[in-house]
Amino acid sequence: MALNKPASMDNFQEKHSDGEHSIDKELTTDGPPSYSLANQAKSRKGLNGEGYKPMTPAERQIALKAALEVDPGVPSYSWVAFQMYLITLVICCCSGDSGFDGTVMGGINGMQQYLDYFGQKQVGKKTSIVFGIYTIGSIAGTIPASYLPDRIGRRGSMFFANTMIIIGACITANAKTQSMFLGGRFLTGLGSSCAGASAKSYLAEMAPAKSRGAYLGFLNSFFYVGQMTATGMMVATGRWASEMSWRLPLYVQVVPAAINVLCIFFCPESPRWLYSIGKSDQARKILAHYHSSTQDIHSPLIELEMGEIEEKIMINGADKTWWDFRPLFRTKADRYRAYMVILIGTFGQLSGNGMITYFLPVLLKDAGITSQNKVLVINFVNSVTSFIGALTGTFTVDRFGRRKILLIATIAITVILAVVSGLLSSFGNVARSNAGITFVLLFMVIFSYGWTPMQALYPAEVLSYEVRAKGLGFLGIISQLATLINTFGIPVALDKIKWKVYLIFLFWDIFEVIIIYFFVVETKGLTLEEINDVFESPNPRKYSQEVQIVSKKADHSHPESG
Repeated sequence: MALNKPASMDNFQEKHSDGEHSIDKELTTDGPPSYSLANQAKSRKGLNGEGYKPMTPAERQIALKAALEVDPGVPSYSWVAFQMYLITLVICCCSGDSGFDGTVMGGINGMQQYLDYFGQKQVGKKTSIVFGIYTIGSIAGTIPASYLPDRIGRRGSMFFANTMIIIGACITANAKTQSMFLGGRFLTGLGSSCAGASAKSYLAEMAPAKSRGAYLGFLNSFFYVGQMTATGMMVATGRWASEMSWRLPLYVQVVPAAINVLCIFFCPESPRWLYSIGKSDQARKILAHYHSSTQDIHSPLIELEMGEIEEKIMINGADKTWWDFRPLFRTKADRYRAYMVILIGTFGQLSGNGMITYFLPVLLKDAGITSQNKVLVINFVNSVTSFIGALTGTFTVDRFGRRKILLIATIAITVILAVVSGLLSSFGNVARSNAGITFVLLFMVIFSYGWTPMQALYPAEVLSYEVRAKGLGFLGIISQLATLINTFGIPVALDKIKWKVYLIFLFWDIFEVIIIYFFVVETKGLTLEEINDVFESPNPRKYSQEVQIVSKKADHSHPESG
């Protein structure tokens, strides 16, 4: 791609090279620098009718490093960065929705006041239906999640989804019959699924590449903010004898959804979505404001970003046929991406975490802890420690990489499950039970470190723009189908085989380690468009690691750059 200033400008030229890849950097005396690839011998019709040869990932890395010398991006402690943090908090309310719901139900399911009101037990088929209807609603929510973000924008889709959550939460909190309760939970599930998918698309497309892992990791980590709020509140309300002991937490579920609804249209729209509907000037202005240190729409950094967006979207566009999931499996590269989405959607729910998130009170009872107040306190402690683990993962994922963190975390939780299985295999031993519960909490810390940030980050990264909304809807289907096993299967399994449920997840986690090692692709530090090129290679996992080596060499060649 060639980005040239008028010939009348005085300029001088510096050569940046890394082996066979080189880039000419023209620095003007009265304007921003422009970049042209030195090896552009062949061209084709492309951006704005100009001829260009698409850059390879290696060439993009060199171009990016050179651009960052002139425009290092928005400083972390600037006013613009603070604006982006506020936007992120509004978007993260979509994750707080699901964290609040899952934990509220786990908590009130341990309250005798709630069980007596609806006449049910902590485990069994009736409980499975109460938990499972939310999952069924979430599966239904993948339909608007696959369609609305591309049709009305990422912001409009979040507005619709959170409105559904508000309606559903109000119905549930005021439920007089179990049918009314189930209807409200269906709507909250539908809204949470759609809101989560839209939020992932939005942050993936708004965040700068160098810090995208932190932004998307924080999105999923916000799950635990909802969880902490719910569990902390229930420590207090659980002591009440009235219906409000379990109704008030359900009312408070409205809060994160309401914040998003009230604030979402004060946030900018996704620049990639704006470009896809023909608003390229507006897209460029948003990128310049939030990604450039100079906020110059012609900054070399913004020119490179816009060039990549234009190349990919002009060639592919966005897939508007929301009902047709075949484009996710159209080519070898598409299939590999889809397999990564399936991996995250399945492993992220079936590693043993779902059992703990939804049924920790039941696990505690099986371990001999029967005090309702103590159960609620431990549930709250689990929320806090899990949040700390998730935040740690969020702020290290861009340093250590996606693949390494997933692998280490999954190996660690596999070992922990083996220890827990041994400690909780005998009932009545207080010391072993306490040690077992400690390791259960440690399991959630490690899982939250490795998997919580990745469940939002990785699928949004690996999916190409034209199928991102649809792919995240597909992720919702996969995740919720896996969750059905948790919500319908685990209550019955805990009732029948008790602690042996841990063994099932232990052997499954061993399988996860093998799959992650041989197939997971590294995406650290790459733009969304560069990630597309990785999946087009014959061996994406191997090639992604080679690209990381090239990136490190480029960093070494330009140590002063961003």
